[in-house]
Amino acid sequence: MKLQIKLSNLLLILNVLICSSVIQKSLGQDKNNRPPNFIIIFADDLGYGDLGVYGHPTIQTPNLDRMAYEGQKWTNFYAAASVCTPSRAALLTGRLTVRSGMSSNKRRVLYPNSSKGLPATEITLAEQLKQVGYKTACIGKWHLGHKEQYLPTNNGFDYYYGIPYSNDMNMVVDIPYWEYWKQPNEAIKTTHFNVPLMRNTEIIERPANQNTITGRYTDETISFIKKNKENPFFIYLAHNLPHIPLFVSKKFKGKSKRGLYGDVLEEIDHGVGKIIAVLKEEGLENNTIVVFTSDNGPWLSFELNGGSAGVLRAGKGTTWEGGMREPGIFWGPGLIKPGLIIGLGSTMDLFTTFSSLAGAKIPGDRIIDGYDLSETLLHGKPSPREKLFYYRGTDLYAVRLGDYKAHYITEGEYGQFGKKEAHNPPILYNLSTDPEERFDIANENPNIIKEINSLISQHRSKLVLGQDQLVEIE
Repeated sequence: MKLQIKLSNLLLILNVLICSSVIQKSLGQDKNNRPPNFIIIFADDLGYGDLGVYGHPTIQTPNLDRMAYEGQKWTNFYAAASVCTPSRAALLTGRLTVRSGMSSNKRRVLYPNSSKGLPATEITLAEQLKQVGYKTACIGKWHLGHKEQYLPTNNGFDYYYGIPYSNDMNMVVDIPYWEYWKQPNEAIKTTHFNVPLMRNTEIIERPANQNTITGRYTDETISFIKKNKENPFFIYLAHNLPHIPLFVSKKFKGKSKRGLYGDVLEEIDHGVGKIIAVLKEEGLENNTIVVFTSDNGPWLSFELNGGSAGVLRAGKGTTWEGGMREPGIFWGPGLIKPGLIIGLGSTMDLFTTFSSLAGAKIPGDRIIDGYDLSETLLHGKPSPREKLFYYRGTDLYAVRLGDYKAHYITEGEYGQFGKKEAHNPPILYNLSTDPEERFDIANENPNIIKEINSLISQHRSKLVLGQDQLVEIE
């Protein structure tokens, strides 16, 4: 009798535990049914070879390295342009900027005297996500128009905190631009650049203290996470650095063996670690995707104050690989399937991928150049992207199809890497075996060139150039 009672009690306890487990699992599923949060961390002028996990021997980036090991490291991930403004416009709209007018042959980026910015007709990723209930923030560099109608708060972002253009603008010293940089780093002061720090549409500090700007961007990101943790959120954290001028807080000054440039990157990496830690503290890590990449390659003209493209050729401003191929790290322990991804990806794909994961309908009234990488991120399947168009301004300089890249025009930048030259037939490289772009194999592969020529004809048959938004000044 006692044995039966004990057995029945045991069965009752097991039943309660099982029910409790089911309830907890159900609650967990309900919580996870909320669409994922997204954080894009966008560096400025960071090279393909500047992170520890991408091969740099002395810059220590333990937090980014850990993100890559726990998530996905992409080795063929690209910015959509090789300079700031068009690269940022393409990321946020999922479109080549020749379509929106946010690239130009006359002015490659927007300046403080520019009169226009991102057209209101363009749909940003923030606007996409707001349609399905997301809270949105842009923290850091904008560079898509500094006038109120072009600021983040008029482009789908609930909150903005940052510098509206590059941190080397509004120079107030009476020294020619290129002469100024010949000074030692100790002579370059944050007060020499009268750039504004804004909160929403108001200037709250001018000149912005760039010595502390990286840490403040991190703190603003963490604050937004904590305030909006009950809602799905999207944060676009676009650091002004390591674009020159290089500034760093006292805590990180002199810390890196790579010098000031390394100090800057190690402070950015530290901020990434703080953001990841807060996601874990708030129980958000299993439903958040964090992406780290950069707007274009390293500004090699600045020598030790510029970065490295690693094995890749050239850097910022060019359509060689070093100008546009970037680190691409995707982290999300509850969502991302860890692995090394060698398929193609682009910053334009973030628009399409995050829209898909959030349940936002892709606009059907325009051409979207981004691909949906969801199956690659969640399940490790091959990337659907097989082609890339390398534009400089409104001119198509090169095309990648699979492993092959054809250069129709090559041109250096900032006095480096050669003058503008057209190529007929194009120069052809196999980037899988020759990522340095050294060995022209055009003569041996006429069929590949024919296939790429056909792809260009298809592309141009549907291309409508947008009105130039960069050329007009006040």
